[in-house]
Amino acid sequence: MKNLFFLTMVAFLTFLACRGDEESVQKIDQVINLYIDSLGQDMLNVKLPGSYISSSMNDVYGLTDNAPITVSIKKDADTISYIEYLAGAKRIGIDSSGSSKTYESKIALKLTKKVNDSNRITNDTMTIQYLSTPEIFQVSKIWYNGVLQFTKVEGQPNTVKIVK
Repeated sequence: MKNLFFLTMVAFLTFLACRGDEESVQKIDQVINLYIDSLGQDMLNVKLPGSYISSSMNDVYGLTDNAPITVSIKKDADTISYIEYLAGAKRIGIDSSGSSKTYESKIALKLTKKVNDSNRITNDTMTIQYLSTPEIFQVSKIWYNGVLQFTKVEGQPNTVKIVK
């Protein structure tokens, strides 16, 4: 009986020690939805003539030159195609002040389009800046081919619309 009481007390104390403060959980907001449009045409819809037939992403800061990033092509409620980027690119620290840190990822995009009987490849670059505090880790800014295309608006999704 003493052993059962002792084990129960150890289990209870372990539970109390492991129980974290709910306020200390860091919120993660890093999903990016990337739309590419040209003259009103959904360029990521492979079924439309003149659209990209394939797309791939490579981590510029990756450990090797060939560091592919897994992404998904999805469709929104209006059936417009977009690239959903969840994570996967290496983040490097670029600034730090107090408990706030800024990180950056750089991704090379390879977009392939069928033109007549040959493939035309477009190479683009997307730079993502993240803000990290004890409370939140979130996308803060996105540049596409060196042009700022997105600045975080609190409570809004990380949606980037590129017009080519």
